[in-house]
Amino acid sequence: MSTIRSVTVSEPSGKLHVVEREAVAPAHGQVRIAVEACGVCHTDSQFVDNHLPRLTFPVTPGHEIAGRIAEVGPGVRRWAVGDRVAVGWFGGHCTYCAPCRRGDFVHCEQAQVPGLAYPGGYAESVTVPANALARVPDELTAVEAAPLACAGVTTFAALRRGQARPGDLVAVLGLGGLGHLGVQFAARMGYDTAVIARGEEKASLARELGARHYIDSTRQDVAGELTALGGASAVLATAANADAMAVAVDGLKANGELLVVGIDAAPMQLSPLQLITNSRTVHGHPSGDAMDVEDTLAFAALHGIRAWVEEAPLEEAAAAYDRMMRNEARFRMVLTTGA
Repeated sequence: MSTIRSVTVSEPSGKLHVVEREAVAPAHGQVRIAVEACGVCHTDSQFVDNHLPRLTFPVTPGHEIAGRIAEVGPGVRRWAVGDRVAVGWFGGHCTYCAPCRRGDFVHCEQAQVPGLAYPGGYAESVTVPANALARVPDELTAVEAAPLACAGVTTFAALRRGQARPGDLVAVLGLGGLGHLGVQFAARMGYDTAVIARGEEKASLARELGARHYIDSTRQDVAGELTALGGASAVLATAANADAMAVAVDGLKANGELLVVGIDAAPMQLSPLQLITNSRTVHGHPSGDAMDVEDTLAFAALHGIRAWVEEAPLEEAAAAYDRMMRNEARFRMVLTTGA
């Protein structure tokens, strides 16, 4: 087996550095992917800083993976060498736990997250369970597909599982790595799309992405503005700010939903009265399973939805990661291997 370049963190909060290691041959039910591109997600900091259970160092992060199958293990059906594939946060399911037996793979009790269950996609090669794979349409490059496997599916799956219907007002809270994709998906799904963000300077960007309305949370009453528009059927909360999420709840119409995909450890300050009076709900959404990723990629290809990315070669992973952590990327960093 040949050696590959892999980006590793040797200790908690350590620096990312490139090492040479052996490529992992696929076992039963696995495939090995020649990685062409891997997105740099803010959640990668949870790996680097040792904030996840069962994490052991050294760690290779990366869960926005796109490439081609280089090797197929025994027992794998319907996948072949050369197939273009993507893998996101959902990196495989066990098939035997209670959620899996009900077909609820995204809540698998033994969920295999790349970087945690096995070395992730900051590498020239990654070996994954075949049930983690999503097919990449011809219309998407690997660089375009990679961030859609996490940031894309997170927003797409939350919106399509919500109660809003085409023509309804849907607001996207936040205009960053998740939000700029959420706006595109919401607009292409036929929603009357609003954006809630900080600063009037983001209004033109919001409209460029497909929004019809813009609310500057630094100078406007968010709930009041949404109510004036008739009330939102859904607010897709992509900003990692529990206070901002709570403020938007009073802008929901009767039976409206707060769809939470932005991660914040702080508690959300809501009163039961805010929810009861208008039958509002707060609904958390994980990313999505392999078929959700595949559906996301197909929808993006069909409607011309793309993440705005900055590319960096694998050997510059540390600099790309630091740029992401400083919120300087617009809007996603993607590592490329030159494959």
